[in-house]
Amino acid sequence: MTTHNPPPADPGVYLDDPNREPLELDVEGRRGPAAFRWLTVAMEHLIATILVALIVSVSANVIGRSMFNRSLPWADELARMLFIWLIFVGAAAAFARYEHIAVDFLVRRLKPRAAYVLFLLQHLIIASLMGIMVWGGYLVMSRSTGRTAILGVPWNLINVSLVLCSLFIVAVALWRAWLCLRLIRDPQAAVRQAGD
Repeated sequence: MTTHNPPPADPGVYLDDPNREPLELDVEGRRGPAAFRWLTVAMEHLIATILVALIVSVSANVIGRSMFNRSLPWADELARMLFIWLIFVGAAAAFARYEHIAVDFLVRRLKPRAAYVLFLLQHLIIASLMGIMVWGGYLVMSRSTGRTAILGVPWNLINVSLVLCSLFIVAVALWRAWLCLRLIRDPQAAVRQAGD
């Protein structure tokens, strides 16, 4: 006869990883570099603003098509530009808050020092890949001289979202890699830091 353990009362148990906690930015708890915390909050406000503008733009086009039998070509172009910014800013803010989907089955079972080695590798790989994206975005921006067809917005105003957000992710990943190095040398620092 098998016994069934009831699920924990707090589902946050499944989301919290004590090994990852020292690497997290905490805006409310003022943990992590102030510049990263401030930029993360600014990005979240920008995301809300872009989302409202995106809804208004798409709704205006839907109303124009359905009620007046006329589409608004500028609304479609604006929605595309806003969506590009929303994707990149959202990716950067989610990275800062550790909200990207991750398979953490292995890292949760490792001892702290081994978990920090894995986190170090992860963040060095992320920083390298984002560095490549920064370089590629720079090349695209240096060769782009055009403007959008209807609104006449310079393409570089759209392309810069990739470069800025990738730079932010590189900075956060390198900060976390540096923290991992410190925690590999002294895993008890995480316990002391959590107690502060």
